[in-house]
Amino acid sequence: MSNEITRSGSCLCGGVRFQAAGEPLRVGLCHCKDCRKTSGSAFHAYAVWPLNAFETTGIISSYGTRSFCPTCGSRVPFIGEDEAEVTIGSLDIAPTEGLVPTYELWTGRRESWLQALPEAQQFEHDRIVGDSTAGADISREPQQRSA
Repeated sequence: MSNEITRSGSCLCGGVRFQAAGEPLRVGLCHCKDCRKTSGSAFHAYAVWPLNAFETTGIISSYGTRSFCPTCGSRVPFIGEDEAEVTIGSLDIAPTEGLVPTYELWTGRRESWLQALPEAQQFEHDRIVGDSTAGADISREPQQRSA
């Protein structure tokens, strides 16, 4: 039997359920316009797991790279080619032990009343593709993709 952590979550109505095993690849905050609009908040907090550590059930609708429950409209994990992006607020247990953001995206759009996260790497725009959030070569051009 594995000691691996498994986190579960769902949409508001419970029609979409999911679980992610182990530790995420990365955890971050995004202040971009899309994340603000789709979350209805000043930022979006998320964790990203490898696709092979993620399972989901239920019917999901998508708009671009945003997924949601067609019944209640709640944001649900976005499934990419090799990763699943989970909105931290959709997890069943709060507070979310061990899911501390290590980077922030689109910091130029951060509200003035929010402070930068201590020790979190700051990106003016998107995270550099291939960057693990440690020791990034920020001189490279950002490339659009999921957070």
